[in-house]
Amino acid sequence: MQVHPSKPGDTGTLWDELRGLLAYEIANGGQVSIINRLDRETSGLTLIAKHPTAARDFHQRMERREVAKAYDAIVFGWPAQDAWTVDAPILRQGEIATSRVWVKQCVHPDGAAARTEFTVRRRFEKDGAAFALVRAKPETGRMHQIRVHLAHSGNPIVGDKLYGVSEDCYLEFIETGWSAALEARLVISRQALHSGLLCAAGTEWTSPLAPDLAAAFGLTGE
Repeated sequence: MQVHPSKPGDTGTLWDELRGLLAYEIANGGQVSIINRLDRETSGLTLIAKHPTAARDFHQRMERREVAKAYDAIVFGWPAQDAWTVDAPILRQGEIATSRVWVKQCVHPDGAAARTEFTVRRRFEKDGAAFALVRAKPETGRMHQIRVHLAHSGNPIVGDKLYGVSEDCYLEFIETGWSAALEARLVISRQALHSGLLCAAGTEWTSPLAPDLAAAFGLTGE
């Protein structure tokens, strides 16, 4: 589900649904503030504030990097190391090269500082191909940071139409929708990225790997 309207007229977003659910609170001075926005195809935890004071507090904590986050990703191949850190700046690819996808990001020395820690949780095989379940802990919050850094590491996220096999997959999906040809290249219909942990203000929230991802790869209990 799209988290927030991206243009006038967008409906059916998480923000819209929450405003309907919390109509009474809004009528009495509350508001809906989404603290951490997930990409449309990313599942997992989203932190919502229902009052301006709480929203301001959590946004300030985010700016001070006092909100810890961890994501689980299923990637192509087996990473060379069990743990590694990518400290590589990120900018929009169109700023330094021709890009057919305006929003696509890339690693480049002129970009904004970005750092992510990675740990391999499990290595496994499916239908003769190698995959790994990786935990990612971003220290910064750049657009598509985990997806870009994993692709930069040589282990792109399964199902990622933009940073995986080829950006052609993204363009093809926009034109035709999900197809058998795309499944053959990407394995699953959405990027295998899940927000599994949030920790802020002395409280920790956790979410097990999304059922669709666990079922697709036989990863029960993760």
